[in-house]
Amino acid sequence: MDEKMRRGLKTRVNRAAGQIAGIGRMIDEDKYCVDILHQISATRSALDALGVKLLSAHLESCVLGHGTETEHDHAKPMSREQLMDEVNVVLTNFLK
Repeated sequence: MDEKMRRGLKTRVNRAAGQIAGIGRMIDEDKYCVDILHQISATRSALDALGVKLLSAHLESCVLGHGTETEHDHAKPMSREQLMDEVNVVLTNFLK
């Protein structure tokens, strides 16, 4: 993962963390429940977008780049079948 991607992901994480902190403040301030639920929905969307971005990077670097110079330093040596199994597990867990 290059530095630009890492910074972008970190920005998204920080944004989601801010939203979660905001939810805590809303609860402390006894805000209207519907407003809190809207903020929870926005936070979920932010986390989903982060996950999609990270999943895309994984597919590009670790799956398509498997066995090349472009794969992630921590990518495990796997067969194509193992890679597909990993992608299936990751997708299944991510989409729950």
